[in-house]
Amino acid sequence: MQAESVSSPQGGLAELPLAGCRVIERSRSVAAAYAGRLLAAMGAEVVMLEPSQGSELRRAPPLFEDTGESALFAYLSLGKRSLICNLEDDAARGMLLQVLGDAHILIDDTSVAQRAALGLDPESIATVFPHLVHVSVLPFGAAGDKAHWSAQEINLLHAGGEGFLLPNGLANELFPDRPPLKIYGHFGSYQGGCMAAMNALAAWWAAPAVGGQFVDVSVQDAVLAVGAFALQRLGDGSLEHRTSRRFRYGGVFKTLDGYMELLTLEDRQWRGLVQLLGSPAWAMDVALNDPLERSRRGDEINGHIREWMARHAVDDIVRRAQELGVPAAKYRTPQDVVQGDHERARGLFASTQLSGGREVDLLYAPFQFHCSPLRSGEAESRVPALGEMTEDML
Repeated sequence: MQAESVSSPQGGLAELPLAGCRVIERSRSVAAAYAGRLLAAMGAEVVMLEPSQGSELRRAPPLFEDTGESALFAYLSLGKRSLICNLEDDAARGMLLQVLGDAHILIDDTSVAQRAALGLDPESIATVFPHLVHVSVLPFGAAGDKAHWSAQEINLLHAGGEGFLLPNGLANELFPDRPPLKIYGHFGSYQGGCMAAMNALAAWWAAPAVGGQFVDVSVQDAVLAVGAFALQRLGDGSLEHRTSRRFRYGGVFKTLDGYMELLTLEDRQWRGLVQLLGSPAWAMDVALNDPLERSRRGDEINGHIREWMARHAVDDIVRRAQELGVPAAKYRTPQDVVQGDHERARGLFASTQLSGGREVDLLYAPFQFHCSPLRSGEAESRVPALGEMTEDML
């Protein structure tokens, strides 16, 4: 396979990070599709194996009002290619063998119960393709008592413990009667996709020394890793709950015209916060120089901060806080993010052509590399049409 190159900011050509890597993706879940999406953003050639009616994700909400196309699928499939491959059909089995023969990584979220019948069980894959990194992405992994369980996003968030901790902080204070919540969108599945992508790359990096490997990814485990601090505190007998999970002072505050979050973990950040607040008399108490004392008096401190925040505009607060080295950020609307100067300067959003031809701006990747931009051409800036490469394969 010929490696792709793009112009680097320093001039000349720079190779995309995963140029030359070929990935076959058989996905029905957001987690598996996102793993392929991350690899595609870094330059891998990712081929989606879709049924004749198309992936379930092509019909997943939210939908563009004018075209009916799935915005979620557009994001997850950007830069990939589509191949119709119904594994229930014997002819398609031959196509699967053909594409896997040239592949480095297989990402698959087929259920454990169906894998053997479709020729996708780890033993069969390892026997025929000993060089291949086979990444399984399932809600509860491919082994253990829950391997055969299915799950939706809300199940995964609560099974991973994060749902037990929501809503917390200011949200819990304002709405104490609300039940446990689901984080908006597909937070847990994106965590699982990140874990799958990183494990795939680790196994591929080791392939020259050890050959192919079977990588078993559990989305529940990925969500559990997000709450690592809560798990650590179990060791000293402390069980966090949404009513108690918060920083002793700081957190989310309502300002004159919006919401923001403030975090002060270090003494220098506390001193910056005192300056931000105008060095009020209550903050001059020498006892507050002790971080343990500040923690003990967290509710009192937050009361003062809230009173001050309510009288100032959020943009002014954040600007001044950042000048003083105080970690602070505004809660922004999606429109604010898309049009943000920071995001535009980093080139995080790119014009993308949907399969129907419409142009929209999508987040191309949640990261950048110093030496090379990630986009390399037209194919990386469009959503693949269903089965676009099937005829070529046949």
